[in-house]
Amino acid sequence: MPSNDSPRLIPTGSCWCGCGRAVGAGRFFAPGHDKIAEAALIALAYEGSVPHFLHAHGYGPHRSVTEDAVERKDWVECDRCTTRPGYRGAPASVANHRRKYH
Repeated sequence: MPSNDSPRLIPTGSCWCGCGRAVGAGRFFAPGHDKIAEAALIALAYEGSVPHFLHAHGYGPHRSVTEDAVERKDWVECDRCTTRPGYRGAPASVANHRRKYH
């Protein structure tokens, strides 16, 4: 859930990765372009490395980013996984995981 401190973002009809592609109502990105924009920002701001990105925000082997997402945001953990921690993600992602693997 977004913080009350975050601005309300409004889709503009154009892909937010900057490619200029038109997107449907209520969408920010063309399919897959959210990951392209994310990778480009990591390349620009964090030496192109996801480990550098995680480290800059205080995460790594010593502190789990997915655990914090479950504890502090809207993420959930799959209760059907036999290993701990189980699969973690947004509720829709965990529901898809359950359909596929359980």
